[in-house]
This record gives sequence, C-alpha cells and structure tokens, in this order.
Amino acid sequence: MRDVIVIGGGAAGLSGAVTLARARRSVLVIDDGTPRNAPADGVHGLLGQEGVSPLELLVRGRSELAGYGGSLRTGRVVAAEREGDGFVVTLDDGTTEQARRLLVATGLVDDLPDLPGLRERWGHDVLHCPYCHGWEVRDQPIGVLATSERAVHQALLFRQWSDDVVLLQHTAPAPTPEQAEQLAARGIRVVPGEVVEVLATDGRLSGVRLASGEVVERSALTVMPRFVARLDGLAGLGLRAVPHEMGVGEHAASDLMGASSVPGVWVAGNATDLMAQVTGAMAAGTRAAAALNMDLIAEDTTRAVVDLHR
Repeated sequence: MRDVIVIGGGAAGLSGAVTLARARRSVLVIDDGTPRNAPADGVHGLLGQEGVSPLELLVRGRSELAGYGGSLRTGRVVAAEREGDGFVVTLDDGTTEQARRLLVATGLVDDLPDLPGLRERWGHDVLHCPYCHGWEVRDQPIGVLATSERAVHQALLFRQWSDDVVLLQHTAPAPTPEQAEQLAARGIRVVPGEVVEVLATDGRLSGVRLASGEVVERSALTVMPRFVARLDGLAGLGLRAVPHEMGVGEHAASDLMGASSVPGVWVAGNATDLMAQVTGAMAAGTRAAAALNMDLIAEDTTRAVVDLHR
C-alpha cells in the first residue's frame, strides 16, 4: 500500500505529488490526460516560465516527479472508497490501487454558454481571466458576453486592458442605474440583444452576431462560465460538490490546508478553489501535501509508540 494516491495530474496534483515524493513518501499520480487548460496557447504569469505550453509544463512536472521516485499512471478513476485503514481506487481498466491517504486534484469543468462557434475559440480569443490572458488582448476590441449580474464587474475589469470594451447584454439582467453610470463613466457601451453566434475569420475571432442579425465586430470575447468541480467516480468517498459561496459554481469544500470533510482525503487546485490560476493551484497542491504529510507523521508516530510498549 502506498502512502498517497494523487487523483489528477495537473498543476495542483503534480506539485503536491513532487512535495510528497521529496518528503520520501511513496506516491502515485493517476491522470486521465485531459487538462482543463489544454486549449490555451500558453501559461502566463508563471514566474520563470512565461508562455510555457500547458502540456509542456505537465511534461516537466512529470519528469521532476519521476526524479524523486514518484509514479504516474494514465487512466481514469471510476470508483474510490475507504477500505480498512486506507483507500482503494478503481481505474477504468478494472485495476485497483491502494493508499493510506488521497489527494484529489481533478480540476473543474467550464460550463460554457451553448453558442455556435464559442467553444472552438475557448482558450484562444474567447477567455474569462484577465490575469491569465488580458495582456495578450490588450488594446484590442473586447466584448463581454453577459450571462449573469457579474458581467458588469467583468466589463469594468477588462477595461483596464483596453479602452474599447462593450458589454453584450445577451441573457443577463440590464445594468442597474448605478452600474449604467459606472459603465458610461468608463466608456463601456452596452449592446442590447441576445447573441446567437460567435464569428471567426481565418481562424481568429471576428465578432458576434445578434438575434437581430447585427454583427458586432470584436477581436476578443470574454465570458464567465459556470465552474463545476470534476468529482466523477468519487461519490463512494462521500466527497460531493457543493455550491460555491461566491455563486460561481460547485466545488469540493475544504479548509485552508486542503483537508476535506472526509477524513484522510485532501483536495487542491480548481476542484476546491474555482478561481485559482496555475500559480495558485501549484501553491495549494504543495500546501495540501505538507498538511497530508504531517497527518501521516502523526499516524506513524502513534503506531511507533504502540510498538514501543509491546
């Protein structure tokens, strides 16, 4: 039986696994090879690795893990449950793995609006995080696709990167008088009407088409997806997604160190922190691994004391 199984081999999972391996713990990462940020052209704001491909970042992380004696299995977890003093995890090929503790770093799913042409541009010139991609669309005509009351906040935020921002009202409520004043003061035009299609020309976003037939030309489009933690196959642990306190989706609740409500199970990265960027996910994986290691040390010490008195 290993010390720890890490479910999910993205930024959070690999960071946690490397930390555990460096702590001389036997650790296995199980990953299904579908990272959330795979469509992105590069990772930004990552100190010392600006613009690195998301997939290249994972290759480097796996190499570091192997260098410390950690293991990696490609596969999808379809079941997990407590068994004795540890846990048993079942993969999609029917095989099982056992460990004393689990670190869940499965990430999230971006629940995007169902609009023709939108998903194809997601991670390129359809985006949501200005700190991840704002610099790359600076000074460009930006459209904010409003799907909730948070769209006004998003429009005001992206105004920092461009003075040509329009709020596409789409399915969101109309701005309040106070919000309308704020938008006007910042030179953000509100375009009424529902968006029915995202347009692209020569492989680049060119605008959106409204239900009226009007085309609003834009070079970048921002949208606030609904974020849903990926917890498929983990119901047997009692680990379930709950509404996030900010109303942005569903996550696996945890404390500041990543401990979940299920004893022996920690959570890190976007599975619990829906707003975390790559750097935050890495830090969370490391922090959860440190807490998890201390929990194992406490158990090891208790067992050693018992053995001492035999």
